[in-house]
Amino acid sequence: MSRHNSTILHTEAQDHLVGGVNSPVRAFKSVHGSPVYFQQANGAIVTDVDGNEYVDFVQSWGPLIHGHSHPKIIADISEVMSRGTSFGAPHLGEIELARMVKERFSHVDMVRFTSSGTEAAMSAVRLARGYTGRDHILKFDGCYHGHIDALLVNSGSGLATFGIASSPGIPKDTISTTLVSPLDDIDAVRYLFKEYPQKIAAVLIEPLPANNGLLIQRDEFLRELRELCTDNGTLLVFDEVISGFRFREGSYGGFCGITPDITALGKIIGGGLPVGAYGACKEVMQHLSPLGPVYQAGTLSGNPLAMAAGKSTLSMLDDAAYARLDSMGERLEQLVCPILEKFGNPFRLVRLESLFWFSPGNEDPPRRADMIPSDAGEKYADLHKGMLDRGFMLAPSAYEIGFLSTSHDEGHIENMASALEEALSDMVL
Repeated sequence: MSRHNSTILHTEAQDHLVGGVNSPVRAFKSVHGSPVYFQQANGAIVTDVDGNEYVDFVQSWGPLIHGHSHPKIIADISEVMSRGTSFGAPHLGEIELARMVKERFSHVDMVRFTSSGTEAAMSAVRLARGYTGRDHILKFDGCYHGHIDALLVNSGSGLATFGIASSPGIPKDTISTTLVSPLDDIDAVRYLFKEYPQKIAAVLIEPLPANNGLLIQRDEFLRELRELCTDNGTLLVFDEVISGFRFREGSYGGFCGITPDITALGKIIGGGLPVGAYGACKEVMQHLSPLGPVYQAGTLSGNPLAMAAGKSTLSMLDDAAYARLDSMGERLEQLVCPILEKFGNPFRLVRLESLFWFSPGNEDPPRRADMIPSDAGEKYADLHKGMLDRGFMLAPSAYEIGFLSTSHDEGHIENMASALEEALSDMVL
């Protein structure tokens, strides 16, 4: 494939945008080549500025569970847009989408919309601190909650420690109350509760970590977290920005039968438009302004276009949609796993419902970030190029996951598997 026009655009973009992009992973730094510039998209197919078509397994990093440019979603957005793009005032769409969220999240009595998942996670932590009157928060190495100063940390040395800032520009004092534990290590969590009695406001976790590979956690680990939080008066916060509405139950918490105190959401509930949300029981949410002292506001929170896209998206997530997603996931697994095995398993396919990840190496897929091989990116970069050259768009990072949508069909999956076999044949394994 020639991507001449993409190359020209990226050269110009670097004069105007930092690194030529508005989000780092888009820069293709960890894979071969330079970014592909999209021109249009429909269903499972994206078309670049050179006219090349790709089957897209990124789907805008998860929000497009019904694929690109779904006609119902476009029509619903257009109808609302004709009446105004932003009000900065209450409107019916906020109420309707909040109702739909509450239908699938039984522990949520009240919702507050934001403009991003990052903002939702940040606000959920502030609410937990305000509700408990405590300062410390506990997060997990390998879980990403957005570019929030207090949460943009890596684990330090030792069993479980204060976090170490993973980006310059974060003052030490900002993360002085952030504790970091390995995933899947309940003893480390117990240690922290013992070391900081009655000081931890919230335990924050992606119950299905999906920003550093797809690190599927044991239900027992999540259940023990729930028990520890209850016993210590700490709020359990589930970040389901990625996993929310990927399951019939709505939440991953519902899927595995574990109820958090606060849930942060994003992506799918905006149907491809900027959105975030967090919710909890009435007792907790009433601590939020204007009912309580915990302040959070946003000019575009509850934007009518995002609410319309979210309502349209959720309205189509019925049993038939989930059955289709799971069917496509099963077909992917059936076809891909034997191919990987044929080549000595340079990757393992990790799949849960409509989410998947090429876990690097031939070992059992990891549940912790520190168990991902240090050379994970090397083979994946070759795989990504091989698939891209054959018309299949995977995430440009070994640590990002893939997304199936209701717009994918069996032909897309079968052709992807054939391309995978060809790509692996060309690689030095």
